[in-house]
Amino acid sequence: MAEKLKIGVVGVGHFGKFHAAKAAGSPRADLVAVADSDGARAQEVAAAHGATGFVDYRAMLGQVDAVSIAVPTRAHFEVASCFLEAGVHVLLEKPIADNLDDAEQLIALAENKKLVFQIGHLPRFSGAAEFLRQRLNNPLFIESLRIAPFKPRGTDVSVILDLMIHDLDFILSLVRAPIVSIDAAGAPVFSDSEDIANARVKFANGCIANITASRISLKTERQMRIFQPDAYIAIDFDKRKTRIVEKKSAGPIGGFSDVDMEEESYEEVDELEREVEAFIAAVLDGTPPAVSGEDGLRALEAALTVTDSLRANLAVMQAGSS
Repeated sequence: MAEKLKIGVVGVGHFGKFHAAKAAGSPRADLVAVADSDGARAQEVAAAHGATGFVDYRAMLGQVDAVSIAVPTRAHFEVASCFLEAGVHVLLEKPIADNLDDAEQLIALAENKKLVFQIGHLPRFSGAAEFLRQRLNNPLFIESLRIAPFKPRGTDVSVILDLMIHDLDFILSLVRAPIVSIDAAGAPVFSDSEDIANARVKFANGCIANITASRISLKTERQMRIFQPDAYIAIDFDKRKTRIVEKKSAGPIGGFSDVDMEEESYEEVDELEREVEAFIAAVLDGTPPAVSGEDGLRALEAALTVTDSLRANLAVMQAGSS
């Protein structure tokens, strides 16, 4: 492998153009090509970074060692499998696919070809994730809230595959135990698929996670509360603030004097830059991908189980009201 990675980006719309900028700005990579079904957009992004623009992503084969793929979910398997078959390392935006069979095939293909296959779950690279890795110890209960106003972009999939899957992956990385049950509720409101969803997830180690995601709210809000033995942790992702309440010593407490309360801000980091740099490092240095295909598969499996539970419960409600 050359000292600098020759990288391309497939899909340079709202999010993919940022992938192109991060790849172009990396000291360890050269952005050599971008592709988009909108030829004018491909040429515009390519010109901004001194790369070549294509309409057909297959024209990039032979020119790149690695690609970032930021196309609609329905095209993930087609595009990712094309590059993996050709021996190209892949960073694929979440979700890994829209069904488990395609996800498993992509993982097997990358493994057979001995290629880096990383999934784009951005919260893993956040300052909050860094903070929690230092302070978390045996979580018992996690409450997660992610709400945002409605935007037509992203409605090709449900809010579960669009937003909640980030929190499912993040929580799976924190709890590190198998899921034993999921009970969910939600409904489509403004689009043809679910726009609001709540899931109660039970893990084999006894931890419970209550996760809410909405894309039809009046404001944007991302918060998480975590209860663990002797401590409570609250995170406001938008304000980048944390609060930890914990006992000073073992045994019962007599009042607030026996409790430490710590409030602090965590560092704002460029999550996408970290994600792209981790991918480049995995290719050039041979390190494991920060978010593997298997991680992406677990998050997808959880998201699809949420969807199945939600739709079953919704059908029962509709039947009862008819």
